[in-house]
Amino acid sequence: MTASDGSPALSRRGLFTAGVGGAVLLGTPGAAAASPLLWQRPGTLGAPPVAGLHLQFGADASREVVVSWHTTEAVSRPRVLLGSIDGGFGHSVDADTTTYRDAKSGTEVRVHHARLANLRPDTDYVYAAQHGGAAPELGTVRTAPRGRAPFRFTSFGDQGTPTLGKLSGTTYVNDNLGSPFAGDVTAAVEAQAPLFNLVNGDLCYANLSTDRIRTWSDWFTNNTRSARYRPWMPAAGNHENELGNGPIGYGAYQTYFSVPDSGADAELKGLWYAFTAGAVRVISLNNDDIAYQDGGNSYVHGYSGGAQQRWLEAELARSRSNPDIDWIVVCMHQVAISTVDKFNGADLGIRESWLPLFDRYGVDLVVCGHEHHYERSHPIRGQLPTDTRTPNPVDTRTDVVDTSRGTVHMVIGGGGTSAPSNRLFFSPAQCRVITGVGPVNSATGKRPPVYVLEDAPWSAFRDPDHSYGFASFDVDPGRPGGNTTMTVTYHAVTGPYGTTTPVDRFTLTRPRRG
Repeated sequence: MTASDGSPALSRRGLFTAGVGGAVLLGTPGAAAASPLLWQRPGTLGAPPVAGLHLQFGADASREVVVSWHTTEAVSRPRVLLGSIDGGFGHSVDADTTTYRDAKSGTEVRVHHARLANLRPDTDYVYAAQHGGAAPELGTVRTAPRGRAPFRFTSFGDQGTPTLGKLSGTTYVNDNLGSPFAGDVTAAVEAQAPLFNLVNGDLCYANLSTDRIRTWSDWFTNNTRSARYRPWMPAAGNHENELGNGPIGYGAYQTYFSVPDSGADAELKGLWYAFTAGAVRVISLNNDDIAYQDGGNSYVHGYSGGAQQRWLEAELARSRSNPDIDWIVVCMHQVAISTVDKFNGADLGIRESWLPLFDRYGVDLVVCGHEHHYERSHPIRGQLPTDTRTPNPVDTRTDVVDTSRGTVHMVIGGGGTSAPSNRLFFSPAQCRVITGVGPVNSATGKRPPVYVLEDAPWSAFRDPDHSYGFASFDVDPGRPGGNTTMTVTYHAVTGPYGTTTPVDRFTLTRPRRG
């Protein structure tokens, strides 16, 4: 029995069965079971498996989701079967395949993206990703609410992998700054069951690894246990810049993720984007474009020729003038604030290019990584008359923060890297600001940063005791004519299986716009 689109149809009477590659899906329409049953059969001999299954939201998170997976071999008919929890699968969506060839290994990677459109808001779906000869991989996803409604999201950066990937003599070691906590953080995020997770750059550090393909594969293998159930929405960090991969080094990142279209030119596609969930507008940026630090495999400062800056200002203006949007959240990698010594530091390029836009259009929250610890700022608006454009704090209350008065910056860079920075805090708080770079060092091939030390009156909270963790954000739309709030909790990850300890909790508030 087939549906009109040629996909396996589901019987409307009693038990149904639908052949899916190397498996048979079983279920009872209307039954109380949480998902269809799966009788697994091996795939066809020689067919590559469905690997690295993960999700992204479209520009309207209430209506569109992209299901993605990858192979290193060509496959036939990649597609996703979509259905409901109580009704089973009944609709087939073909996937588009994008590719890149890793310049270091010569390996070609194929990533299959199935775009699920016209979905119902605030609704649970089940899906099965498959291609010819492979057993299907199943997942679930919940679309975002449309309009003002409560939901939770999470955020962290700088993860790496828990996998041992490099042979050193007779011992395998991790060569991409990963640690076991890279797996523990994933488990802890999944335990929070967020609607989506923001990954604030430096996903797997493949640009440092001996085998870049294996490192990406390990990252997806670790995270698919969460990313197949809720979109992980990334920002590209400096370690996503891989020498030879694409015109500016982000070819792998741009291929693995199918994020909302920003209208950028083809070579810049996917490096910045925005999406709406409820009354929250999330804007994801790649600030290697405007940061001074030389941190990737190639120095790409100014790569967009101002295109990202122009898009950002237009996007901020649209978002702040939209009466259906209460919150503007920016996700990026490098930071405008940091109070640790002997690490990356804050970047004057961000303060020069983007902080004035954040002020002008009232950005509420900025989540970053890059520094491998947790800290946050007071709400900041404007800049002090210093050479480093020191952010100006407008309030010093730390438990309840009115973001209509200023933007809160959060550094959440303890996603699992083996090089934490939480033991390096200045006391009292100070900030090293990168004001430029020197000439190329012939020994390293890098442009060394030029630093200026400043006071940090904007510093609100720092966690010197925990190396790893993530933040959760609980959005409460409030009532018409009142305030809307976000309850923010920083969870330190302190052990295996996602063991957490709440370290910092505060409330963001602003007047509701509708």
